[in-house]
Amino acid sequence: MGTIGKELSAKIKLLPDNEKIELVDSILMQLDKPDPEIDRIWADEARKRWQAYKSGKIETVTYEQVMNKYRTR
Repeated sequence: MGTIGKELSAKIKLLPDNEKIELVDSILMQLDKPDPEIDRIWADEARKRWQAYKSGKIETVTYEQVMNKYRTR
C-alpha cells in the first residue's frame, strides 16, 4: 500500500463504525457496475425458465420442500 493508502487507512481507523460502513458502501457502489450483456443473458434465461414452467416442462417444488431440504442439514 502506498503512502496515500496508508494515510487513508490510518484515518479510517479513527472513524466511527457507522461512518466506516457508509464508506465501504460508497466504495462498493463505485466498483459494482452493471454489465448489460450479463443482464441480457439472465433475462433470456428467466424467460426460458418461465416458459418451461408455464408449459409444464419443468417440475416444481413447494416452499416447504425446499425449506425441509435445508433444515435437515
